[in-house]
Amino acid sequence: MRLLICAGGTGGGVYPALAVLQALESENERKTARSFDGMEEDQDQQGRISGVELLWVGGLGGMESELVQQRGVTYAGIPAAGIHGVGLRALPGNLWEVGRGVISARRILNRFRPDVMLFTGGFVAVPVALASKFPGLGMPAPANLLYVPDIEPGWALKILARFADQIAVTVPASRRYFEKEKVTVVGYPTRRELITWDRATARKTLNLSALLPVLLVIGGSTGARSINRALLAILPQLLEEMQVVHIAGKRDWKEVESFEKMLTDQQLARYRAYPYLHREIGAALAIADLVLSRAGASSLGEYPLFGLPAILVPYPYAWRYQEVNARYLVERGAAAMIPDQDMPDRLLPAVRELMNNPSRREKMGQAMSELARPDAAKSIGDILLRMAAGKSKGRV
Repeated sequence: MRLLICAGGTGGGVYPALAVLQALESENERKTARSFDGMEEDQDQQGRISGVELLWVGGLGGMESELVQQRGVTYAGIPAAGIHGVGLRALPGNLWEVGRGVISARRILNRFRPDVMLFTGGFVAVPVALASKFPGLGMPAPANLLYVPDIEPGWALKILARFADQIAVTVPASRRYFEKEKVTVVGYPTRRELITWDRATARKTLNLSALLPVLLVIGGSTGARSINRALLAILPQLLEEMQVVHIAGKRDWKEVESFEKMLTDQQLARYRAYPYLHREIGAALAIADLVLSRAGASSLGEYPLFGLPAILVPYPYAWRYQEVNARYLVERGAAAMIPDQDMPDRLLPAVRELMNNPSRREKMGQAMSELARPDAAKSIGDILLRMAAGKSKGRV
């Protein structure tokens, strides 16, 4: 089959799609292990799956391109821009970019001729979905599967849902936003390397002590400035009682580095700061006793995978999807929530209260674990394979 993956961003888009790709690779490895007479077939390179031609479409110069190409997957970039919520001054230019993206996507589709396409959100997917609606002469329309990472879909996902043949969602609460006969609840796809970490290996990798609890603070791939600054304001007090692993994001990294230089040797021994973690993010999640972060889609999958209690601070300047995610976890006893504007007053007491209350953290962690769907990536991979098989049977 020819599979086209269209995903942008990281947590809500690229990482779930990478997890699905890994699940397809694992299925391919199992089939190879069961090959006729025990004879091994030629092993494909990383990112290549026997019987599958794969193409990944993302944004031009998108941060996802490096992650995808590291896996040996062919990457094609197209122009794209958001439309919903942008100012009137930016709207004409963004519409022009969407139009350019549709033209580029049409060329890619006519050349690659996919059997099935996987969309995982982001405005980069809109031009591809529009182009797929009007395939070239003699090209059958591909089957489309949309994966919705967040509980409540944003504008782009609602548009994409109109083009989707099937829709996979993270939690049952998302069913009400779509045609129910199209929807399958699968969970949030997590990369298989996350669960290879145990606390002992993670502690050694991050050079942390076993004698103090660990607070993990995640600012995202680019950074959550209000979280970063609220943390730095109370960091000396926190380091008296715990260790802190701080993934600050690239945007605020210079500010974090400057602050780090003012810490004492004792404080530095308890503080680990990084602009970004890719492979080692599993170590950070495995060693943490509590996490502080935004409430993006990954909080619905990665924190449950580790049974990790959370303090969530929804991003306040976008659609309410992060608040919906956070409330879902809070209502199930798995997380606490602090409004962004309240962090200066509430963050220190909230962290201290949870760190000094192991029984409450244990209950939150158990509630978080009960939400885990570790087979989500395989479930999406299975849907793609069934859809592709259906397209093949429908050919003359």
